[in-house]
Amino acid sequence: VTEPHPEPETSLIVYLRTKLGQVTKSDRVSIDIYIFKITHFSVNSCLAPVVSMHDCAVTTVEGIGSTKTKLHAVQERLWKFHGSQCGFCTPGIVMSMYALLRNNSSPKMPNIETCLQGNLCRCTGYRPILGAFKTFTDEQNGGCPMLRKRCCNISLTPSERSTKPTIVRIATKLTTRHRSRYFPPELLITSRNHAATPLKFVGERVTWYRPTTLDQLTDLKEKYPDAQLVVGNTEIGIETGVKGRCHPLIVTPAAVEEISFVKNDQSGIEIGAACILSNLVQQLNKIVEEKEEHLTQPLSAILEMLHWFGGDQIRNVAVIGGNIMTASPISDLNPILMACCATATFMLHSRGTRKVTMNQSFFPGYRKTCAMKGEVSDSIHEKGGESIAVFCYFIKQNSNSSLSWPICICKLTVATWAHSCLNLCINTLICELRAWYMKAYMQSKRREDDIAIVNAALRVKFYHGEWKDELIDDVAAWMREDFKLEQNAPGGMAEYREALALSFFFKFYIHVKDCLCKEGATKDEIASEEQCTKVPLGGNHPVSLSTQTWEEIPENQPKDNSVGRPLPHSSGQLHVTGEAKYLDDITPYADELYMCLVTSTRCHAYVRDVNLADAMTSPGYVTYVDHCDIPGSNECGVMKGDLVFANGKFGLHLYYIYCKWLLERSTYIYICSVTCVGQVIGAVIADTCAHAQRAAQLVKVTHEDIFPRILTIEFYWKVRIAGQEHFYLETQACLVVPQLESGQMEIYCSSQSPTSLQDDAASVLGIESNKVIVRVKRMGGGFGGKGTRYIVVSNPAVVAAKKCGRPIRCMLTRQEDMLISGQRHSFYAKYKVGFTKEGKLTSLVNNIYSNAGNSLDVSIPVMERALYHSGGCYRIPNIAIAGHVCKTNIPSNTAFRGFGAPQAMLIAEDWISGIAAKLGISAEKVREINMYKEGDSTYYGQVLESFNLPRCWQECYQKSNFNERKEKIEEYNSKNRWRKRGISCIPTKYGISFTEFFLNQAGALVQVYKDGSVLLTHGGTEMGQGLHTKMIQVFPRYIGNNVVVKKCSVQLKVASTCLGIPASRIHISSTSTETVPNTSPTAGSVGSDLNGMAIKEACEKIVGRIKPLRKNFPKLSWDDLIIKAYLERISLSATGFYKTPDIYCNWDQDSGECFGRPFDYFTYGAAVSEVEIDCLTGDHVVLQTDIVMDVGGSLNPAVDIGQVSLTAYFILSRSNSSLPNYFPQIEGAFMQGYGMMMLEEPLINERGELLTRGPGAYKIPGFGDCPRRFNVHLLQNSRNKRAIFSSK
Repeated sequence: VTEPHPEPETSLIVYLRTKLGQVTKSDRVSIDIYIFKITHFSVNSCLAPVVSMHDCAVTTVEGIGSTKTKLHAVQERLWKFHGSQCGFCTPGIVMSMYALLRNNSSPKMPNIETCLQGNLCRCTGYRPILGAFKTFTDEQNGGCPMLRKRCCNISLTPSERSTKPTIVRIATKLTTRHRSRYFPPELLITSRNHAATPLKFVGERVTWYRPTTLDQLTDLKEKYPDAQLVVGNTEIGIETGVKGRCHPLIVTPAAVEEISFVKNDQSGIEIGAACILSNLVQQLNKIVEEKEEHLTQPLSAILEMLHWFGGDQIRNVAVIGGNIMTASPISDLNPILMACCATATFMLHSRGTRKVTMNQSFFPGYRKTCAMKGEVSDSIHEKGGESIAVFCYFIKQNSNSSLSWPICICKLTVATWAHSCLNLCINTLICELRAWYMKAYMQSKRREDDIAIVNAALRVKFYHGEWKDELIDDVAAWMREDFKLEQNAPGGMAEYREALALSFFFKFYIHVKDCLCKEGATKDEIASEEQCTKVPLGGNHPVSLSTQTWEEIPENQPKDNSVGRPLPHSSGQLHVTGEAKYLDDITPYADELYMCLVTSTRCHAYVRDVNLADAMTSPGYVTYVDHCDIPGSNECGVMKGDLVFANGKFGLHLYYIYCKWLLERSTYIYICSVTCVGQVIGAVIADTCAHAQRAAQLVKVTHEDIFPRILTIEFYWKVRIAGQEHFYLETQACLVVPQLESGQMEIYCSSQSPTSLQDDAASVLGIESNKVIVRVKRMGGGFGGKGTRYIVVSNPAVVAAKKCGRPIRCMLTRQEDMLISGQRHSFYAKYKVGFTKEGKLTSLVNNIYSNAGNSLDVSIPVMERALYHSGGCYRIPNIAIAGHVCKTNIPSNTAFRGFGAPQAMLIAEDWISGIAAKLGISAEKVREINMYKEGDSTYYGQVLESFNLPRCWQECYQKSNFNERKEKIEEYNSKNRWRKRGISCIPTKYGISFTEFFLNQAGALVQVYKDGSVLLTHGGTEMGQGLHTKMIQVFPRYIGNNVVVKKCSVQLKVASTCLGIPASRIHISSTSTETVPNTSPTAGSVGSDLNGMAIKEACEKIVGRIKPLRKNFPKLSWDDLIIKAYLERISLSATGFYKTPDIYCNWDQDSGECFGRPFDYFTYGAAVSEVEIDCLTGDHVVLQTDIVMDVGGSLNPAVDIGQVSLTAYFILSRSNSSLPNYFPQIEGAFMQGYGMMMLEEPLINERGELLTRGPGAYKIPGFGDCPRRFNVHLLQNSRNKRAIFSSK
């Protein structure tokens, strides 16, 4: 591909999607580059500028395999192992593994786990992905089979050879034939025959240089001292792409070989500033293997830190010079280099080199180094063990930023003289063979690819001295004085961070003490209970192990009967090949425009002025929309408590005229208020996404604060449960296409509630609903977050489409989505509980409070479900529960998986644990003696039928070997002081039905065509849970059971069996309000029940019509039967409708009395988790989790192992309708619940601004957070008479 006018600001992924027409949503691509040899590596395509791809071969997920030809082995195994659910993250995972296999055809599991670092999945729980890729290891399958089958699907778009530096050449592999590893010949010839040439690309706002020699680099930097030096773009890419900053001049030293080296000699290690981190890892590993351990301690420390630094796709492009010169206060490497007294070499073109020791003066301030203007970092030299100082690098937060910390260095001299702070006198002679020791530490929330809470690098060298325990107290006193943090320090955790710094020194002290003893320098051994500090948390990391068990289908079940079989996801192959289309993959319309929202930056304020002057002069600007442009109602949302745009108090007509008069001044004068940061004020419309974002940043909004501002309801509570970000991989998005001829609006959206979106759009436009068509193909995750909060995108977009008369597209960035769209409700509780001395519950008074945010949204239903689940699984004779929904000045919180039940059940488990602690008995005993029994009634009057919870509890106990493991844990804890283990078993019951009873209905449309194929449409939406897959399985079973006459098994509970058609004959195109109207949201774990029963009714109608034909022509095949029915003029199209029967609740809101049957049935489960905790740091690891779930008779085990949210402390059961497909979902829900309780926490500052925006600041669980052993079992012989085919 030859691009004559490349834009430096364009990322590779944008170029691939817009210029080459590829629909890849993968953030990972594989790059092949020739520098003396062909090198393969993965990169983040969203960070890599397209101009950096000059002379590179780029492979996307579409290029390695296709559903039209053949899948690559990576794609095939991931699909067959059910490693894809919503599929949005799948292409990136595929490409990470593909790049590994290109370099290592027989990887080991640690290699695989390392290559997957930085990849995130919110659906599967990672276990099925690891299971799929484990088959590539030698011990499993002898490596990658595609090497024997000629691996890559390679076809090349010919590139014109050019020596001009204004052309980027990229070879894209787009074909279908399997060939051996292949580098494009035109690029290979160019690379071999021509030395790298300097490049210069001039874009709209940015000029990009690529020098090839150090002389050229230093010359450019001296001429343009403000130019940014960029190699991997991992820092500047975030600034420009996320924060909207523009750097007019960028110089990349990536091609300067003079500073891309690692040298090792007697004087030490010298590392070039442009040395790629992945190359550095390889070189340092070689040195560590060759040299003695004590000589390579700093290198080992660097390697350990780099292992947790980003992922392979970051390490493959980032350089050590960038790590140093960005002066990041959370740098992993700078503390180590400073502890080693490394020397940095700077070069100025007109002066030459300058060497600077990396000590306290190297970083004079926040994000500053001692580099002079125009200087270039040349290299870093680590001299070895000459220094006698210990440099401890501890992070302290800057008052200007809650997520960034400036450098604070402390120096501890341990030698033959006394330090003024410590007053030490050291007399013992230390062994000359090893007289210095070093260790680096880091603590972060997530185990991989996370920023540090505190960093430390400690190094000590002895000449004459001793290492005594008294040193600990002295250092502790000194550190408490030097590292004092105020309680209101940004980011919080002041006491924890202070303690963590001291804990690192204590660990270092034990490490040195142990080394001295082993080397014979002292006889003072470390205590046996301190031996655990030398072992990695959880022991040496074994290969992740897992088991999944479920009830097998009967042997005599016909092969074509797919119900109960673990079929792969119906879109699985499309997911792994990148062919699955999401909303933003829809081909742009010729006259399409892009919308970017303008939002409030204050949490409670008047909007006094909106100045558009600068935005209107921005390239590509078209118009601006706000509440003045709304033809209908500005009120929207479930409870009509939300606004499309912030508006004023004046009548809209007069205000509209007033605003138009002010338009000549390019200024809107508002008298309106906003009630949270992120509230939508207006929207900029432009010709492209980039232009819309730039113009929106230029809109100047003047606020006037209103007091008070209420941000939290946190006071004194017995229980506090933080919120949680949905973090669906596909953000909120929509595409609105106006049909000018009919006045119709067609909306493509990523929403769980197409009908609600239709209603809101019609209301905003002031038209009837029959002129609004909403289509949903698939979503990249939802988890409840796309049930109502689509309004922040869809409603402004329909207003813009109406005003412009052109298609409008909008897809929020991750940061915008997290800021605007709301989260899980934070809960607080005060309770009093009564119990006997045996632990039997007698009474409960519980007051629960939720933070609703600035609008009501679904906060009332969330609280209702919380009240229904506040008793947990326990019978309480006397109970009084009150729920309070609180309005605050943060974005409206909304539905999230569990819908209030997880918070309520955690509160229940808190008082169970409190009772156990008070009585001195185990919590498991308290749970057992208070657990409901068959036939008991809940406190709201529902009788518990088919109560399988005791079975789940007992099976979980037995399968997990609970009692035996508990004894071993007690023994382990008695022998280890600084590591402790714990184990717990938690039961759960979860009610299935919408508590808003009118929502318990669904419709379906079944159409049988003349060739016997079937088009199936229902009201549910596909967001990764496999709903479409299960609905396809429901249809052929029912049709077949009634069309083909044959004897059957009593176990299947049907009068006849054997499918008339296979599932492959059935197709679901998309969900649309045009085909199935008045649908309920796909939520509440009822999607399979409602839509499956609606499909069943539609099938009954068709079956009833063709039954006489079957009776008269029993030997006709399905296809012949259908054509016969057509010729007989029998209708082969039918609608189906279903409403959940016999659910009701008489709830007197005044007296609080509640009686009824609010739920159709319950799902049950139990889980055992074992956790190990580092008492010095608070770090932990889940050693083993065992789950037993009652899912009834599964429709598809492979899709559904998982509508369950569970942590090491509690399990939240969710319903679904399937079996082995249950496993990825149960496991995925476990990891989501784990994140909720142990990892994730949204942080808001005193101005109401969300601090944890984006994946850099907000961490969800990664591959490294999976339980070391993960076992999931589905309860056997469980049938549910109230749902489709006995499922749950």
